[in-house]
Amino acid sequence: MSKKIVIIPTYNEYENIEEIIRAVFSLYQAFDILVVDDNSPDGTANIVKQLQEHEFALNLHLLERTLKNGLGTAYIEGFKWCLNKGYEYIFEMDADFSHNPNDLPKLFEALAEGADVAIGSRYKTGVNVVNWPMSRVMMSYFASAYVRFITGMKIHDTTAGFIGYQHRVLEHIQLDEIKFRGYAFQIEMKFTAWKHGFKIEEVPIIFTDRTKGESKITKGIIEEAVIGVISMKLKSFFRKYPVWSR
Repeated sequence: MSKKIVIIPTYNEYENIEEIIRAVFSLYQAFDILVVDDNSPDGTANIVKQLQEHEFALNLHLLERTLKNGLGTAYIEGFKWCLNKGYEYIFEMDADFSHNPNDLPKLFEALAEGADVAIGSRYKTGVNVVNWPMSRVMMSYFASAYVRFITGMKIHDTTAGFIGYQHRVLEHIQLDEIKFRGYAFQIEMKFTAWKHGFKIEEVPIIFTDRTKGESKITKGIIEEAVIGVISMKLKSFFRKYPVWSR
């Protein structure tokens, strides 16, 4: 068993899942994979099971959920599974190749060199996004600026979903207190880790929009992020965040 594992949440990713799994397993560093599938009607989980049975029995794992219940809850279940299995470095990555698997070793190196949280950042060195319309680039960029303004975090890419965690971060914060289910989950996780005093480092990456399958972003997810950030900040005034002691 590798001490590093990548959680890949899926819903209707049959066009991408085998290719992304093979890409991760072809890296020069060893990463295990946990696919958390939300009962995809397109057979995504069946593809994973076939790969488990015929090629990757030891390093490919699958959590099947009965309902499509949000990105946040998928990751929380995945985190708990990985912690229970004793993994030291736990990563988040999308199935659609918007996050390049070749950047996983960079995130790991940041953690190995002392970071508690390593963020694959689209905006640390400018705007590094490929194949997005300008309207979406601007929305994403200014969403991160908005989150920085509201929360006070000094993070360029506050909404990033390509992240690595030291296991101690996920053990220390109260995962069941993370409330957001959509993409605002990524903001809440960073904010919580930051409030607990963990060292967060941004690693520049190039983000490429998916070429297969459909985006899962909806109007409701965007509204959750915009309105929820203010609520999260206000609630933080009445919550204790014990600082991690090194």
